[in-house]
Amino acid sequence: MTMGVDDYDDSASAAVEVLEDVERASGANLEQGYVVLVELDRPVDPASQKRPELLRRAVELIEKRPEVAGVTDFVSAGNPAMVREDGRSTYFVATVRGFEPGDAVTKAVTSTQDAINADEQLRDRVTLGGPTTSNVEASAISSEDLGKAEALAFPLLLILLLFIFRGVIAALIPLGGALVSIAVALGVLGGVMTVLDLSVFALNLVMALGIGLSIDFSLLIISRFREELRLGHGVHEAVGRTMRTAGRTVLFSGLTVAVALASLLVFPQRFLYTMGIAGIATSLGALLFALLALPALLTVLGERINAWAPKSWQRAQERGAGNGSGGRWYRFSHGVMRRPVSAAVAAGAVLVVLALPVLGIRFTGIDSASMPEDSDAGRVYATLEKDFPGSLQSPVHLISEAPKEAGAELTAYGERLARLDGVAAVTAPRPIGDGMWETQVALEDAPLSLDAQDTLDAIESVRAPYPTVPTGNTALYDAMMTSLGDHLPLSIGLMSLTTLLILFAMTGSVVLPLKAVVTNLLTLAGTFGLLVFVFQDGHLSGALGFTDQGALQPTMLIILLAVALAMSTDYTVFLFSRIKEGVDHGLPDREAIATGLEKVGRTVTLAAVLFCIPMGALVLSRLIFIKQLGFGTAASVVIDATLVRALLVPSLMALFGKANWWAPGPLRRFHQRFLSGLQERDEPAPPVAAPGRTAVSSGREV
Repeated sequence: MTMGVDDYDDSASAAVEVLEDVERASGANLEQGYVVLVELDRPVDPASQKRPELLRRAVELIEKRPEVAGVTDFVSAGNPAMVREDGRSTYFVATVRGFEPGDAVTKAVTSTQDAINADEQLRDRVTLGGPTTSNVEASAISSEDLGKAEALAFPLLLILLLFIFRGVIAALIPLGGALVSIAVALGVLGGVMTVLDLSVFALNLVMALGIGLSIDFSLLIISRFREELRLGHGVHEAVGRTMRTAGRTVLFSGLTVAVALASLLVFPQRFLYTMGIAGIATSLGALLFALLALPALLTVLGERINAWAPKSWQRAQERGAGNGSGGRWYRFSHGVMRRPVSAAVAAGAVLVVLALPVLGIRFTGIDSASMPEDSDAGRVYATLEKDFPGSLQSPVHLISEAPKEAGAELTAYGERLARLDGVAAVTAPRPIGDGMWETQVALEDAPLSLDAQDTLDAIESVRAPYPTVPTGNTALYDAMMTSLGDHLPLSIGLMSLTTLLILFAMTGSVVLPLKAVVTNLLTLAGTFGLLVFVFQDGHLSGALGFTDQGALQPTMLIILLAVALAMSTDYTVFLFSRIKEGVDHGLPDREAIATGLEKVGRTVTLAAVLFCIPMGALVLSRLIFIKQLGFGTAASVVIDATLVRALLVPSLMALFGKANWWAPGPLRRFHQRFLSGLQERDEPAPPVAAPGRTAVSSGREV
């Protein structure tokens, strides 16, 4: 796997196509490159146009690197702004050639850094930054932080699993499932990598999602298996009944997660479609364990599933399981349904308040500015932004198709550009081969800022003497945003449609799936509002250890959109399946809702808590966009498990009553004919009436 600066590119955009044209013509990859910061031993006067010895030594070292195509410093560029105002430091830019797939870029950066460190005069005075260095350092930081996060999450998970599953054997099973699902996902990704380049950041999603889903599925199945054993069924019958009920729910849930993440495949950006492939592979790995390996384990273990557990834990487990009536969740849900309008309005109002910051959302991309300042690339970027206004570390590259004699006209064009607001400097045009010329435009503002986008628009509005296409960070970010906007409606449409279809197949209703989509969108709005409040506005920046960029990274928000929708629907499936089971067995609607919440309320809540641990551990990453994914996913799960699942869902179901299960005649007949086989058909014991109530039954038990 690789982490490339082109992870976010749409190969069909003009800004990317011209990069490929330049690389074919000159061998240089304008999207890559080094920015080298040199702390001088004595001040230099840039007007002298003489390189100090330290700078000359550094330039010669970089020029000799096999990957370097050319070097530009203040002398060759004739640009005194490349020297700090006090003359004590300077920087130069090196263009590099395209790298072969694999670890070639890592080897190049490592070798270059080693060469700098081996020179005693340069070791403490020269820092290697730029997009190529950012690429390598971000990959290393991601892997290192992932290891630390999982090292923290696993022991914490094991401790919580012991208390939640109330037994050592039962607690170890989900972790075994996580290893299986992660192994399956990595195997699939390894196979895909033989034909397709993938982004290294997929590993973060594989680890967190693999652990979370395996725990969710194991918790649901083991809880149901124990329940069937307590009802007096033999081991083989208990396993069969568990898989026809909880197993069916897990199947729907896993498919929902997989198809939600599959919607990322519509995007051409490697970062996004890699996450889609990783999400599908991890979901299927978790399903394989839950539906094949786990039933076999339960058959072998039988009553020993409760082994290595204190008697007090086992008694607490039996009390916590309840009989479907009289428990805390049962009483709570009836309390909500006694005042459904008040509960729905209160929950909705809180979600709206959480979502309000979304109205001011702003976006930015991923570049060296996203790197922590304790990294070389982050340090170089921060220093140039502070001490070298209008630096050439991220210029707009204007690529013109022009003949050899076009220099004078392109120079006049550059002079017109230099007079634009937001333009700090314009370099002299230079031929780069094959009838192509390059003019570099340094911007006054950060390359991914809104002001930089406005300056790019102004540059494009100036009439060029020859066909000219802008590229570089600012233009590539603009192309990325256009591409995301073009593909996002299809992605959201696929997510919503598949959610509707899967929930319809499970429930036979069109009302419940529509309500699920609406509540999921409310969860997302609240989550995005929190992200704006925390990461864009900078609240909790000290506690979470980041420097706010004043904006959010859009590709990470799209991944969060898919993951949050998948997990919200996952918990919806858990709840709806148990409520429908009660309705099918003759319980009145409100009784079925209360009984369903009593049966799975604890399970869903605990699953949410456990899922938050591996996802929340990503907040420990030093990369801000990984922090955003971890924080956002954990926040969405908490919002869904509390405001939505505990308040909004039961209150809305109580208000709709029997209309919850409505479907048009043709769809109802289609479901009965083709999908009714998916329904659970066991003959359980009669439902237990709530205290003071008469059980309504059709001769079948809950």
